[in-house]
Amino acid sequence: MDASHESVSALTAPEDLAEYGFWRELRRTTQARIGLGRSGDALPTARVLELRAAHAAARDAVHSPLDSADLARRVDEFGLGVAVEVPSRAADRAEYLRRPDLGRLPAPGSLAEIQRGAADIGFVLADGLSPRALTDHGPSMLAALLRELAQRYSIAAPVIATQARVALGDHIAEAMGVSTVVVLIGERPGLSVADSLGIYLTHLPRPGRTDADRNCVSNIHPPEGLDYVRAARVVAALISGARTLGRSGVDLKDTSGTDLPAAMAGVDAEPLG
Repeated sequence: MDASHESVSALTAPEDLAEYGFWRELRRTTQARIGLGRSGDALPTARVLELRAAHAAARDAVHSPLDSADLARRVDEFGLGVAVEVPSRAADRAEYLRRPDLGRLPAPGSLAEIQRGAADIGFVLADGLSPRALTDHGPSMLAALLRELAQRYSIAAPVIATQARVALGDHIAEAMGVSTVVVLIGERPGLSVADSLGIYLTHLPRPGRTDADRNCVSNIHPPEGLDYVRAARVVAALISGARTLGRSGVDLKDTSGTDLPAAMAGVDAEPLG
């Protein structure tokens, strides 16, 4: 063992590695749990308690119900029309978690209240695996999207989807009659972030579309994650590209941060964050 390794070991046992040199600097760049230190053969007590608290927050985010009435009230303020609620075929949260397939299908008769039109874009606000994310970020994200899109495209009245997976948006979009659907959905909580929002865009949506037909912008949870303005600009670029290319998904590349054309054959937009 060389002298430098001995000095690091002396400084970091039992003291917390996060407070030592390069670990402290690295921890400033990520929410991942790195350089946690040790106390004997175990993690320091503070780090164990932090992990348990994060795990509890993630579980709460998954299981806490969406207050759809409050969300509808907030969304109605945008003047797009009354937000209709569409539940999936999952009867409750437990079934939703056990049966992802049911979360992709609308409950029988639930699409009847949607007013069919010929709008360019339809927004679906879905609880997904983190209703908390939709509550925290959904209205503000929708506002940013409208600032980017409302002057260029016609917008349908939004729909709130509960016990929802992304593919439920295809059924809703078909009922809306829109050419592009934008699904704002709570992402799977992790041990670093429990309220991350994702956006899934599908051009010419219809039941049977797959993930290869969509583009995703993820990790939206300012101030630590992607902010609303940048996410809205990426979505706007993708919509423009999809309309030019005639499709979304793996053939559509996010070029919002480049001087390249809005649509070009290439890889799917990478989740940002």
